[in-house]
Amino acid sequence: MANLENKILKALDEIRPYLVQDGGDISLSSIVGNKVKVKLHGACADCKVNQMTLKNGVETTIKKYAPEIEVVESVLPLSEW
Repeated sequence: MANLENKILKALDEIRPYLVQDGGDISLSSIVGNKVKVKLHGACADCKVNQMTLKNGVETTIKKYAPEIEVVESVLPLSEW
């Protein structure tokens, strides 16, 4: 699991600069089987196109590093619960 987590963290590090540039950020919430849950922060949490960013940017990048991942979903950051 640690190897898979490292791959996903590396993918998030690749996409992070683009999110930070727009006032947002991303963090890993959990990995369960072939599903990854991430938290979008800052401007990304409230962005109207965050689901498009999640699918076209984040999910694509994660699958590049960890092709065994089938689904990437976002969850609310703890501060927004």
